[in-house]
Amino acid sequence: MGDSSAGDPVGEQFGDEDLYDIAEWDERGPVDALAVKIHTAVRWGGKGLFVLTALLLLIAQVGVIGYAMYQNPAIGGLTLLSVVPALGLAGFVWYHDETMREPWWPLAVTFILAILFASFAATVNTALSPLFDGIQFGMVLFFFLVVGPGEEFFKWLAIRVYAFDRSAFNAVIDGAVYGAVAGLGFATVENALYIVQGVIRANALTGPGTVEAGFQTAYARAFVGPGHVIYSAFAGYYLGLAKFNPEDAGPIVVKGLLIAAGIHATYNSIVTYVSFPGITFLLFILVYDGVFGYILYRKLSRYNSYYTRVTEEDDEPTVEPAITRIDES
Repeated sequence: MGDSSAGDPVGEQFGDEDLYDIAEWDERGPVDALAVKIHTAVRWGGKGLFVLTALLLLIAQVGVIGYAMYQNPAIGGLTLLSVVPALGLAGFVWYHDETMREPWWPLAVTFILAILFASFAATVNTALSPLFDGIQFGMVLFFFLVVGPGEEFFKWLAIRVYAFDRSAFNAVIDGAVYGAVAGLGFATVENALYIVQGVIRANALTGPGTVEAGFQTAYARAFVGPGHVIYSAFAGYYLGLAKFNPEDAGPIVVKGLLIAAGIHATYNSIVTYVSFPGITFLLFILVYDGVFGYILYRKLSRYNSYYTRVTEEDDEPTVEPAITRIDES
């Protein structure tokens, strides 16, 4: 089997000559220019269409959330409170990046895209969940085949669509930072939906104005939200690793998504099939997220330790060789 990384034999042999349209190519002439413009339009148009579709799906969800918040303004405050732990964890990952701090703009875009793409995940989950009804341990299959892979993919996509191609994404560890922010955006809209659903169900039973269910849901979601940050930070880290190892980018990305989806689906399966009396549910979440949060912390720390060695070597003063002067006698 030949070496797939080798260049074209003509290009390697006659690299000093002009091999345009023979073994090399660059933009020349109107046809080339048109091809470049069409490629750029299709590339960005495809991304734009994808984002627009996500936006239309989100508008429907936001309509429900917005109406519920209009009826019960406290829901907005509960949503914000519910994401405070996830925000703190995302901030920790950002702070733990010892390379150049990521600028606010790509972080903000990643956050917004994660909110948009959450609508895709919700649509897919709703459409496919009936396929697993009536199957023994069907929810486990649903979590491992649909929820885990789907939600982690869409959070990963929130990084890949924009931040990945920016110059600010210039280190492997940056992927974990953008992954954490994507998880925060996803958790924000998911928490809002859960809180609204809790209030709507309570209102249907006890009449309008009931927000106690919202408080209870917000309290529970405050512990669940950090999980999204941890899962997508893993996927984001491997996306960063893939960016700087393009020859193996595909398998590296898949590995990151498998890890994130596996942790996510395992958590969902446990909390669905295991009964946790009283406060033990919250203790389980703290232990579960604590274990994988520590693994993530160790991974980031290992990268930072090598980065520190790089900066220390760069800061070492250059010692000029001593010059011995020999006077002529």
